[in-house]
Amino acid sequence: MDRIIINGGQPLSGTISISGSKNACLPIMAASILTDQNINLSNVPNLEDIKTMSKVLTSLDVEVDTSKANENKITLKYLNTGKSIAEYDLVRKMRASILVLGPLLARKRHASVSLPGGCAIGARPVDLHLNALAKLGAEFKLDRGYIECSAPKGLKGEEITFPTISVGATESLLMAATLAEGRTKLNNIAIEPEVIDLIHCLQSMGAKIEITDQRTVIIEGVKELFGTSHNIISDRIETLTYVIAGALTGENLKIENIQLEHVSNVLEIFKSLNIDFSFNNSSLNINKTKIFQGIELETREYPGFPTDMQAQLMVLLSKANSGSVITENIFENRYMHVPELNRMGANISVEGKKAIIKPSEKLIGAEVMATDLRASVSLILAGLIAEGETIVNRVYHLDRGYEQVESKLQNVGAVIKRV
Repeated sequence: MDRIIINGGQPLSGTISISGSKNACLPIMAASILTDQNINLSNVPNLEDIKTMSKVLTSLDVEVDTSKANENKITLKYLNTGKSIAEYDLVRKMRASILVLGPLLARKRHASVSLPGGCAIGARPVDLHLNALAKLGAEFKLDRGYIECSAPKGLKGEEITFPTISVGATESLLMAATLAEGRTKLNNIAIEPEVIDLIHCLQSMGAKIEITDQRTVIIEGVKELFGTSHNIISDRIETLTYVIAGALTGENLKIENIQLEHVSNVLEIFKSLNIDFSFNNSSLNINKTKIFQGIELETREYPGFPTDMQAQLMVLLSKANSGSVITENIFENRYMHVPELNRMGANISVEGKKAIIKPSEKLIGAEVMATDLRASVSLILAGLIAEGETIVNRVYHLDRGYEQVESKLQNVGAVIKRV
């Protein structure tokens, strides 16, 4: 199993180019089921999750052409030969596989999709997808670990208010409603940039979608959708991760191919931490942050502080000259990186949903274990400033969401390698 080894203390100087957003690309790939024509995607990141979704779609008779993957381009074409079963062996690897359910129902009127790994019907996010689809006329049952769904009379437009904000459920219903009969109104939707990117792609395919206020969207169903070409937005989480890397140890580090409007909300918070950065068109220059005060913040749905940046920010806050508190409101069990950071000399304690970060004089390299995607990169950030050698195990999590992370860091001066 691969490991990443880092020798800390090296300043980062040069240019890092941000990749396309995995979280935007995955639902757009699933949307290829909604048409028989080609969907041409560019700025597609070369990541394990993209490969997994490609396999899921291939099993459903979507032809995925990756001949230009080295140019970050793929083409998808739904052959519509009758397959509508998303098998457990593929779906278990990635929760986002559930996104094929809505498009399959819209096109085929039936679908069989394995529950994502570790998931069960109950107080889990998959309920938001199913309950909303049921309001459009879908019927479902659980059979041997599969969600068996059917809409024998087709999907019918309806007004739906999500009880809680969910990116995945919003995306599922947006796709399903494009081909439903009549008008669908979705209230309390997620408005993350990745959701808006899906809406823009669907609109370019011929979908009639109107955002009427901040968290409401109206979809007028159409009989068919068409092919399109779409450029995936840049990854805002990768952008902010490298901003923190620069704040920890940068010397005029340049981060390019960013979309400022998607990260400006978090950059305002970074300003309060005295992070030294400046803008130039679609790039950002950043230097090591000197002295700064700790802060208190909570993770929230966009435009709040993203849960996917909580672990990375924790590393930076360990270098503040006063204590900080982070409250995690989105996910349970999202502090699994804390014991590993503490092994490196951080001083972090967890009390329920709150993490209390006290200043740490220095971090010391250690052998640590990654527990999830964002935990993985937080340990790499810690390794960049730690004294001595840091070994990060189980980096397959990292490959799900960060394209060529060790190469990008090597190119700006980090002493880092994969073994």
